[in-house]
Order: sequence, then C-alpha cells, then structure tokens
Amino acid sequence: MFTACSGNTSGGDTSAAPEGGSCTNTIVNADAPQVSVWAWYPAFEEVVDEFNSTHDDVQVCWTNAGQGQEEYTRFSTAVEAGSGAPDVVMLETDQINSFALREALVDLNEFGAADVKENYTDGAWADVSAGDGVYAIPVDGGPMGLLYRKDILDKYGIAVPTTWDEFALAAQQLKDAGAPGVLTNFPTNRDGAAFVQALLNQAGVEPFEYDLGQSPTELGVDIDNAAEVKVLSYWSDLVSKGLVANDDAFTPDANTKLVDGTYAIYLAAAWGPGYLQGLQGGSSDAEWRAAPLPQWDAAAPKQVNWGGSAFAVTTQARDQALAAEVAKGIFGTEEAWKIGIEKGALFPLWKPILESDYFTNLEYPFFGGQQINKEVFLDAAAGYEGFTYSPIQNYFYDQQSTQAAAMARGEVTPEEAATNIQDAVASYATEQGFDLK
Repeated sequence: MFTACSGNTSGGDTSAAPEGGSCTNTIVNADAPQVSVWAWYPAFEEVVDEFNSTHDDVQVCWTNAGQGQEEYTRFSTAVEAGSGAPDVVMLETDQINSFALREALVDLNEFGAADVKENYTDGAWADVSAGDGVYAIPVDGGPMGLLYRKDILDKYGIAVPTTWDEFALAAQQLKDAGAPGVLTNFPTNRDGAAFVQALLNQAGVEPFEYDLGQSPTELGVDIDNAAEVKVLSYWSDLVSKGLVANDDAFTPDANTKLVDGTYAIYLAAAWGPGYLQGLQGGSSDAEWRAAPLPQWDAAAPKQVNWGGSAFAVTTQARDQALAAEVAKGIFGTEEAWKIGIEKGALFPLWKPILESDYFTNLEYPFFGGQQINKEVFLDAAAGYEGFTYSPIQNYFYDQQSTQAAAMARGEVTPEEAATNIQDAVASYATEQGFDLK
C-alpha cells in the first residue's frame, strides 16, 4: 500500500476540484465534469490516469484519504456533517451495510447496476448487495488459500495438508522433528479479526442474519454455537501446545517471521502473494508455493473470503448518475486490470479478466513459475457464495478479537469465549436500537 502525495488538477488550479479534496492525479481534460474518488489501492494513480486518458466525458479526481479505518473515520465525519464526502468511495465489503444503514450510500439499481451484474461472481455480487439494493460495485477480493515453504516442508518430510486434521498433524510433525519454527500463526489482534471470521465461516458459522431492505432495524445474532466452539477449540489446542504461534498480525515482528521461515505456512487471501512478495523484496532463497485452503470435510469443500473491496456512490455525490458510471467503469477494462494485477497485486472480481487466459495462465516467478490462480484462487473465488455482514461489524470484530486473545492466553475457554462474544454483541445491538431476531 502507499500514501498519496499532494497533487493538483490540470494547470495547478485546485479550486475546481470536486468536494472531497483536491486531486492527487493530473486532470487530462479540464473541460469535462469531475467525479471525486477516495481510494487507497496500490498503483491506483496509474489506473486513474488510464481512465482519464480514455474519457472525454468525465474525469476522476482522486484523493487517498487514508487506508482502512482512517478513511472510514473521515467518511463517517462527512456523513454526520452532511458535506465533505467524495462522490465515490472505496469501501471494504464488510463496511457496506453500516454505511448503507446510515443512508450514506446510493442504491445503484437506479443507475444500471443490473447492466454489469453478469460481470461478477454470485458471491462477489452478494457481498455488495443488501436486500433488493446494490450499494457498491465489486473491485477486488480475497478468496483464501495456503501459501507454504516447500523447502521447509520437504526438509522435514511433511505433506501439504488438505484437511484441518492433516494440518494439525503437520504442526505436530514439524515440532517433533525439532524445527526451529512453527507451522503457522493464529493472530488474535484486531487486524486479524477478518481472518479469524473467514476460518469460522468455513466451518459453517454465520453470525448474523440481516436484511437492510426489508428489516433494517432487526438483527439476528448467532455466535454461541457448536461450529464456533469447534473452530475456537481447534486453534486454542494448537496454540496451547506450541504448535502454532499467536503473534499479532501485520506487525514488523510477524512480517519478519514470514520472511525468515519461522512460519512454514501462511494462510492467506489471494492478495497475500503480493503482500508476501513485497516483504521478501522480490527475491529470496525461500521456495514458496500455493495450495488450496484445508477443509473440514474434503468431500464437501467450503470456500471463504478474507477482505475485498468495492466502489460505492455516496448520497452526497453532486451527479449520482455520473458517479455511478465511474464506479462501474474505472476497473472495467483489461488495461486497468493489468495495472491492478501486475503492479498492485489485486485479485480481480471482474469476470472478463478473472476468467481470461491471461489471468488464468499467469505464472508467478516468486512461486517458482506456478500458476497460482489456476491451481488455487480461481476455484476459491468461484466457490465463494458471499457472507452476511452486520451493520455493527466493527464492534463484533473488536469483541471477537478480545475474546480470542483471552482464549489464546488461557484466560477463558473456547465455550466461554463464544458465549462472551454472543452476549456482548447482542447487548450492543440492543443498545444501538436493533430488535434481536
């Protein structure tokens, strides 16, 4: 990821920039109307330049308003103030319901969402939909797989695990062989919350029932259940035995351990290969390969997603129809997506490139020339059916992280952790005015 530097519109005049900030990029056609966009995609400036150079009828005025929560805080402030929001905003899919409930996002059905629906998988479209409404256009996703150190597993004679039973066995074999590291890391800090939720979802955990269109003030909360306890117990057992680490995710320490071989396996989303290669600096003696995510039942595989984002049109947009055209079109060409894939390490959800020979057969030198999309991530993306996020997702993540960390420290049992999360989330939902189903 990167931080945008300050920039200006064509000719150095920022007074013509749309509400939501001055342009980081150069405006090619100063006479065309501008649509302001907040986004933090890597290599996005090149995507914007590609769009602007091929459009005479509209220009994108891009601002990096911060990454993740920093942007959401700024957007939330603008929503409360009734001004200051961009026309189009990048949102991770788990944030869409919370902003749609606040009437901050436009239902894109009015602006031709149906015209582009066929360009996306069912799971990707489900993640940007709520009830009958469509509140964003999918961009990138995070179907999950397993990245592993082939050299380490080969050294100790350990097979790549295909099930979670085999995964636990591999963790024990690595320890018994006297390896200096562990099989993987199970993070329980807030930055690892979406990862943990994906693992829970794979076992059948659907924590929320919510329909923004039909029952916006009703919320079903089902966290304290057998599937939740099964997954928490599985990881609690591995952590307590010292078979996996329990390091905070996305910290310098965890990043170092990804690089130096302390972790033999990285359970990753499809954006993980790019993240990993960035840490390695593009070269390493390590032999990395990719494989499908282990399954609870190999005969009935369940594909899950970690992360992913979309473009939403805000209700403050000055021209909602024009903003919708930008949201639908900025990542709607092969040229834009080749930038996103090759320079930004994004995993596309736009089927014309997702299913193309170019992407399917793409070889990754970092993974020994392996065609990781064909062998791992395309099937994972195709099998993903979507996930119901709640309008209080951030609070849920906070509680889940708190209890998972306490469980890893041995302060609560998996059963107690599940109950505590359920009670806290249900209580908070009631306090926020939701009726529990």
